[in-house]
Amino acid sequence: QVQLVESGGGLVQAGGSLRLSCAASGSIFGCNDMGWYRQAPGKQRELVADVTVGGSTNYVDSVKGRFTISRDNAKNTVYLQMNSLKPEDTAVYYCKLQCQYHDYYGVRRFRDYWGQGTQVTVSS
Repeated sequence: QVQLVESGGGLVQAGGSLRLSCAASGSIFGCNDMGWYRQAPGKQRELVADVTVGGSTNYVDSVKGRFTISRDNAKNTVYLQMNSLKPEDTAVYYCKLQCQYHDYYGVRRFRDYWGQGTQVTVSS
């Protein structure tokens, strides 16, 4: 089984910074891409940023230039540095780890694992 433990959320004023961390443990062989998603009240969960094991990154337009995702493969940890925070960044942030496996017929499948979520609140 795979466990993801997140930390680093909290309350911050607009313009401030926070750093989220997510540590993966357990049966993580074959697990590659890691990412951060967020869900605000009444809205769907959305991708914030993700990073491949090779370090390639992808960001949603609304956070480009303000957020930076990184990972430490030796520690199986992904980080999200959030700067210039805005009230609209307020949400529960979830870490996701995507793992690959082959089924009985040898077909490659993907399974996603999620952290418990950490609240980020940005006051105006």
